This record gives sequence, C-alpha cells and structure tokens, in this order.
Amino acid sequence: MDLVLVRHAEPVRLTAADTGGSPADPGLTARGHEQAARLAAWLAHEPFDAMVTSSKRRAVETAAPITAALGLEPVVDDGWIEYDARADHYIPMEELRATDDPRFRAMVEGRWHEFGGEPPEEFRARITHALDGVVAAHAGERVLVVCHGGVINVALAIVLGLEQHLWVDPGYTSISRIVASRGGIRSAVAINETAHLVATRETRA
Repeated sequence: MDLVLVRHAEPVRLTAADTGGSPADPGLTARGHEQAARLAAWLAHEPFDAMVTSSKRRAVETAAPITAALGLEPVVDDGWIEYDARADHYIPMEELRATDDPRFRAMVEGRWHEFGGEPPEEFRARITHALDGVVAAHAGERVLVVCHGGVINVALAIVLGLEQHLWVDPGYTSISRIVASRGGIRSAVAINETAHLVATRETRA
C-alpha cells in the first residue's frame, strides 16, 4: 500500500497566557490556509482510497480543503497527534531555533517532558501502533494522513530503522511517501516534498 504523510499548514502562535494554561490547540494562520489550499489543489490529481487526520485543529483545518478536493471524509484518529499535544503553548519550531530558545534544545535532545511533551519511547510506540494499523487496514490502497512534524519524523525513522526521533525538518504541508508491501517490507520513497507551495500543474502555452 501507499501511505502519504502530510504535515499541517502554518498554525497560529500561542503562549501559555493565550491558552490560560490549557493544552494549546491552534488553528491556521491566513498563510496556513493558503498553504492548505495549494496542497489540496496539488493532491487533487492523485487517487486516494482513504484519508486520516490527527484531531488537532491545525491538522483538521489543513485537511478540510483536501476533503473537498478529493471527496473523501477523513477519519479522525488521536493516534496521529503530536508529542507535545498537552503543552500549554505552541511556538513554531523555526522561532525556537532562530532565538536559541532552551525549548528547542530540549526538543532535539528528547527532553520533551520539560514542555509538557510525551516521553519519546511512549510516543514512538504510539506512532508504531498507528502506522501498523493503517498498513494492516488498507492493504493495496493509497491512504493520506494529515498529521505533524514530530509524527512524520518518527514514522519515517521507524521505516528507515533510525534510532533518532527528530532528524528531519518537514515543511508546512510537506508531503512524505511510504510504501508497504504485504510481506511487511516498508520503504520511504519521498521525504519533505514542497513543490506545491511554489509550482503549478498548469502547463505554459
């Protein structure tokens, strides 16, 4: 089967003051909605048998135009939510990196508990279960999953046999592709495609 993993579009920045200490669940920015629309127009040219999305708002809102383009109703599955789903803030990784925020180093080093994150081993086990479940349920089919950067990192690491949890920086609405055979062999065939953000499928005259 073919499994296509899509990272959500650009979400709104939320601090603990914005959330009142509750788990942050940002929706998309205006640019994020534009990214999602471009993604949907790009994927409309591909056939899919099923669609799954994380329950977080940024994933659900990214999936909405894809749903309209493909005519598929997504299955919402908490197995695909991000490792920091309980954190009381959402600061984009690019900002954490640019400002040398201590949370960025904690993220890279797997100290996710310091900002409300799930233990890395538990997260990897959850993503393994979600990945195995989709592969088992959709033999011979093409499935689209809208999820998160950390989820994509770990899912690809599982397929590639990597121990490191975070090793690639998926762009917003990036596309990564996995193939899984009936015999249990899995391969990554594409990582971090973002052509849809700058290209068009229309041909020039």
